[in-house]
Amino acid sequence: MAVRYMASIKERYLHLGYEPYRWYQADEPPPFQPMQKPLSESRLGVISTSGAYTIGQVAYHYKDDTSIRAIPKDSPEETIHFSHITENYLTSPRKDPNCILPITALREAERCGVLGELAPSLFSCMGGIYSQRRVREELIPELRAEFQAQAVDTVLLVPM
Repeated sequence: MAVRYMASIKERYLHLGYEPYRWYQADEPPPFQPMQKPLSESRLGVISTSGAYTIGQVAYHYKDDTSIRAIPKDSPEETIHFSHITENYLTSPRKDPNCILPITALREAERCGVLGELAPSLFSCMGGIYSQRRVREELIPELRAEFQAQAVDTVLLVPM
């Protein structure tokens, strides 16, 4: 089965002046860990690669923006916006942000006790980052520090 968006991404990056994209291949499996306690007793952190931001925050730059935005968990849906290199995939999220930043469902899971606690802020980045080195050296350490500061027990990745 062909994954059509890959050709589109390659063309987009070439148009932006980059060399042909080299898809990431890990040297070893990721260090996934089993959960140490039930979700109902855990503080959950969230990272979305959707390029979400709230009113008053700066939108993402399309070219290798490794910055993150903290979205307060009590942010009204109508204040959540998106900027991403793959603009054509944002039609639905602009109508309903929950399709790539499930803030309403997570607040409900917290309210019902399915989730112990949602961390004070959800984080977003622009997932279309060309430089794997910058992801490893800039984005990942910043996210790790933010999640440690929020004392999360586990993290939900919501890729776009």
